[in-house]
Amino acid sequence: MSAPTYHTITFGCQMNRADSERMAGILESLGYVATDDELQADLVLYNTCTIRDNAEQKVYSYLGIQAQRKRQNPALKLIVAGCVAQQEGEKLLRRVPELDLVMGPQYVNRLGDLLAQVEAGQQVVATDPIEIPEDITKPRRDSQVTAWVNVIYGCNERCTYCIVPSVRGLEQSRHPQAIRAEIEEIAKAGYREVTLLGQNIDAYGRDLDPKINLASLLRFIHPVEGIERIRFATSHPRYFTEDLIATCAELPKVCEHFHIPFQAGNNEVLKRMRRGYTHERYRQIIDLIRQYMPEAAISADAIVGFPGETEAQFQETLQLVQEIGFDLLNTAAYSPRPGTPAADWPDQVSEAEKSDRLQRLNRLVTEVAAVRNARFLGQVQEVLVEGPNPKQPGQVMGRTRGNRLVFFEGDPTQLKGSLVPVQIIATRAFSLTGKAWLPVPSV
Repeated sequence: MSAPTYHTITFGCQMNRADSERMAGILESLGYVATDDELQADLVLYNTCTIRDNAEQKVYSYLGIQAQRKRQNPALKLIVAGCVAQQEGEKLLRRVPELDLVMGPQYVNRLGDLLAQVEAGQQVVATDPIEIPEDITKPRRDSQVTAWVNVIYGCNERCTYCIVPSVRGLEQSRHPQAIRAEIEEIAKAGYREVTLLGQNIDAYGRDLDPKINLASLLRFIHPVEGIERIRFATSHPRYFTEDLIATCAELPKVCEHFHIPFQAGNNEVLKRMRRGYTHERYRQIIDLIRQYMPEAAISADAIVGFPGETEAQFQETLQLVQEIGFDLLNTAAYSPRPGTPAADWPDQVSEAEKSDRLQRLNRLVTEVAAVRNARFLGQVQEVLVEGPNPKQPGQVMGRTRGNRLVFFEGDPTQLKGSLVPVQIIATRAFSLTGKAWLPVPSV
């Protein structure tokens, strides 16, 4: 008898992708085998995102097809995990009664126990707040070079546009010893780079006893042999300190790349968002980073069309992007999320205006990023090779310490996981092309 198969589809952020890797690891420990064919899999798991409405609606469209399969094949197991599951709970079962399991993000590590309940004939909804247990299972990681490591779950912020605290729960920091043990296992498996993950990662440790902070955690994990690069995301300006910046500059393995969302360039909008900082404070953080690490890459998130945002206030966002010079900016039009204060405010910006502002912001982001990348022309950059360029045979792809995507000629089977000096010969807004500075194997 062949092993049962599973297929996962992941929506949303790095946190969701890391969760999916853990759930895949649990499924494989139970005897399941991954398949790329979602219409033939014996178990289908959707790990969902509710930050944007379009991601939520995609989930329901996928579920419609799977519900038809379930009616023809009752043995099929259907699971919805993640933020939509937490938000909707039992309402999901009423809308899609064919589901076997609805589970929030806090239950990722308990997937095996929940599946045992499903096997016993139960239809399970797991969304009650719990303390997240330390996970002893091994994730099925999508990369063989870089790995994500969760260090803090949940969020204690109350941004008026954001549903994350409602669906991911309150902050729970992992103990540093458990984090280091996981990184040591990752290093033994041959990984070269780790990215520490948290919704507000620079708030790490304030719920532990004794308290610890992210700077101390970085010092604690830095000596792990085999790991060449350390990154972390996502940072909150409220908790980003000079001590953290100085620590990053001091530790050679910590990459010169910081992802710090600013969301809006106007202080009144930031206040209505309940972000807890001003654009002046945000600029101070960036100035400090560049004081310690002049070549550091800065990326961020921004929202346009927040309720009440005027054209003049939006212009301040454009001004901030221009003056700081972001290497990458993730942009989005404001999307009202159920249960958040801003969703019910009367001064909603029209869809047409949000679309127009988003287009203008994206044009500026591309222009700024192109200028930022142009300075690397002719320089030699250290690139960690992640694998083949899927669009160009004979090329490999990898990233610089500043998280820039680089393509160059080489044999991926020989170079995967290698740190290669690459001279940049062409630049674009969001990627670079180079040639190996030293001879390397080619296809």
